[in-house]
Amino acid sequence: MFRNMVTSLFEHERIVTTKEKAKELRPIAEKMITLAKRGDLHARRQALSYIRRKDVVEKLFTDIQEQFADRKGGYTRILQTGTRKGDCAAMAIIELVGYEEILDPVEDES
Repeated sequence: MFRNMVTSLFEHERIVTTKEKAKELRPIAEKMITLAKRGDLHARRQALSYIRRKDVVEKLFTDIQEQFADRKGGYTRILQTGTRKGDCAAMAIIELVGYEEILDPVEDES
């Protein structure tokens, strides 16, 4: 389950999940980014053993690695969003630091 979640996190740079799953996912994602910053062949193979999609690993080792080249740690953030309606589970957004979603501006109806 966490393999799929970390793959989705690197593919979309933001995912919505429960707070507990986000807290468990954070160290895995941080380790994958640290491997990408190392950048050698062994690090790439270690990342491929956990993230099985080559296109996501390529994005991790090019785009995401460049994004965090000068950062020492703290590559992800967890934002709490409230509770899920069905089972009242605490929900959260886990995203890469620096993720900027382009939103359409809301117009006032004054």
